[in-house]
Amino acid sequence: MGESGLHACGLFVLTVMMVVGVGAICGGAPGLLNSESTETTSWRNLLANGLACTPQMGWNSWNHFGCKIDENLIKETADAMVSSGLAALGYHYVNLDDCWGEKNRDSDGNLVAKHSTFPSGIKALADYVHKKGLKLGIYSDAGTQTCSKTMPGSLGHEEKDAKTFASWEVDYLKYDNCENTGIRPQERYIKMSKALLNSGRSIFFSLCEWGQEDPATWAKDVGNSWRTTGDIEDNWDSMTSRADENDKWAAHAGPGGWNDPDMLEVGNGGMRKEEYQSHFSIWALAKAPLLIGCDVRSMDNSTFELLSNKEVIAVNQDELGVQGRKVKKDGNLEVWAGPLSDNKVAVVLWNRGSSQANMTAHWSDIGLSPSAVVDARDLWAHSTQSSVQGQLWAQVDSHACKMYILTPK
Repeated sequence: MGESGLHACGLFVLTVMMVVGVGAICGGAPGLLNSESTETTSWRNLLANGLACTPQMGWNSWNHFGCKIDENLIKETADAMVSSGLAALGYHYVNLDDCWGEKNRDSDGNLVAKHSTFPSGIKALADYVHKKGLKLGIYSDAGTQTCSKTMPGSLGHEEKDAKTFASWEVDYLKYDNCENTGIRPQERYIKMSKALLNSGRSIFFSLCEWGQEDPATWAKDVGNSWRTTGDIEDNWDSMTSRADENDKWAAHAGPGGWNDPDMLEVGNGGMRKEEYQSHFSIWALAKAPLLIGCDVRSMDNSTFELLSNKEVIAVNQDELGVQGRKVKKDGNLEVWAGPLSDNKVAVVLWNRGSSQANMTAHWSDIGLSPSAVVDARDLWAHSTQSSVQGQLWAQVDSHACKMYILTPK
C-alpha cells in the first residue's frame, strides 16, 4: 500500500488475507509485507482492524459542551442522532471527550466514571447507545492527566485502560497529548495502540497529537486517524487555516488511516451559513472525519440541511479513499479537487475573498483530458449540467463554495 492510498479497500483486504491469513480487515501499514520481525509484522497486521475503510462519522461532545457533559446528555444525543435521521446517513459514533471520569483511579488502579455525572457507569451508557444501533467513543490522554486536569491520563496504564475500555464495550478512543512528561509521541501512542489490539475488542484509535511531530508520516502504523492540526475554533480564520495545514499531508491518507483537521463546528453559531457550507464541503473532499460538534438535540433546519447532504457525504465516504486537495490558487480563489471511484472527479470552487467572484476550473487543473466531456452535478443546488467541455465556471459568493461531481460521458 503506497502513501497515495489509491488502492481499493476490498482488494487490499483480499490481498492481506491471502498473504498473512488475517480476517476481515481494511487498510493497514505500508510496511505490512516488507521483511520485518515476526512481532512487528503481527502487530501491523492486527492494526488493520477493519474500522476505517472510510473516514469515521459521528458526534463528539467537546466543541459545544466542553466539560459540561453527563449521561443524560449522551443518551439524548444518541436519541437525536437516530430520530433526526443522521444515524441513517452514517453518523454512527457518539463520542465522549474529556471530563467523564473521577479525578483519581480506584484502589485497583482502574479509571472510574464520575459518579455525579455518569452514575450508571460507562458500560450502561454503551449498552444504551448500542441499542440505538450506534457506537460509543471515549477519551483518554497519553500523559499523566487529561487536558482538563480533571482526571488521570493513561501514561503507564495503557494495558489496564485498554482492557477497561474493552470491558465497557467502548468502540472508539480519542487519545490526547497533554501532560506527556516529554516522552516522544511515537513511543506513547504505540503503547496504547498495542494495548488496544490486545484488549480483545476492535476499538477505533484516533490520535490527537495535534500534528506537532508530523503524525501523517508515522501514525498510519499506529492508529486509524491522526490530528494534523491544533484545535479548531468556531470562526472563519481557524477553519481555513486548519484546511490549509491538513492539505499538505494529503498523500499520506487512505483506507485504514485518515488525516484529521479536527471536528466540525457546523451549527455552533460562530460562522455564517455559507462559511459552514464551505467548512463541510472541504472536510468532505479532504476525506476528513465528519464528527459533528454542535448540539444535535436543538440544531436548526439550516444546520441539519448542511450535515445531511447525502451527495456531499458520499464524496467523503467514496470507496477509492483518495484525499482531495488544493490544486489551484489565484489570490483568494481556490480550486480543490480529487478523484473518486468510477473515474469521477470531485471539485470545489472556493471563494475565500470578501466579494463575489467568477471562478473557473480548467480540465488541466483537475486531471481531466482536455477533450473530456462530463456531466457536472452541483451537490448543493442538486442540479446537473450536461455535456460540459474543457472547463467548469460558476459565480461564487464571498466565503462560499460550489461543489461538484464530474462524471465523464
